[in-house]
Amino acid sequence: MKNLFVKIAAAGLLMLAPAIAQAAEGFSTANVNMRAGPSTRYPAVAVIPAGSSVEIRGCLSEVNWCDVEFYGGRGWVSGQYVQALYQQRRVYVGPQYYRPLGIPMIRFSVDNYWDRYYRNRDFYRDRDRWSRGSDYYYRDRDYRDRDRDRDRDNRDRDRSWRERDGDRDGRDRDRDWRDDNQRDDRQRDDRQRGERQRDDRRGDDRRPDRRDFDCRPGDPSCDE
Repeated sequence: MKNLFVKIAAAGLLMLAPAIAQAAEGFSTANVNMRAGPSTRYPAVAVIPAGSSVEIRGCLSEVNWCDVEFYGGRGWVSGQYVQALYQQRRVYVGPQYYRPLGIPMIRFSVDNYWDRYYRNRDFYRDRDRWSRGSDYYYRDRDYRDRDRDRDRDNRDRDRSWRERDGDRDGRDRDRDWRDDNQRDDRQRDDRQRGERQRDDRRGDDRRPDRRDFDCRPGDPSCDE
């Protein structure tokens, strides 16, 4: 008799198992992003059009986000954009309706969830950073952006310095060239002026030589 009761109980559990595992039916109330995690910071994986049917696989207890299935894809949508039919009326999915609607409360793990559904996505390569939390990922990205901006500013500043130094060097070269030319001109002028002065002095000092004119007979200057 005991074995009979055990078999009946096991059969009952098997009959109830599909009902327990079955997802709750819902629909989106707006064009909403289905995301890779329970936050607007996670990457969007699809857009669910308003009025589209979704299967609610489970929701978080601490925040109003639910794991849903849409056209074979999986992702997370805020409960404020998902409604379900409860007692002949539509209600937004919230913690107070999880149990009546048969929605299990679940937990979210980036590693397990992304391994299962997002291996072929580009953002999967950043899984290690995302696994620390969306806030950490964005903070880390902000730091990288800040470092990249600082490096770019440093490169721009270095380039400006090089260009400014190059302009200064060019001006210095032009000034040196002009100074050299002016110095050469002054030296040439001084040389020419000195030559003219020497020529003038030679002309003043030159006296007629006796041999430069014919001596007249009886001229005492011709006698030696």
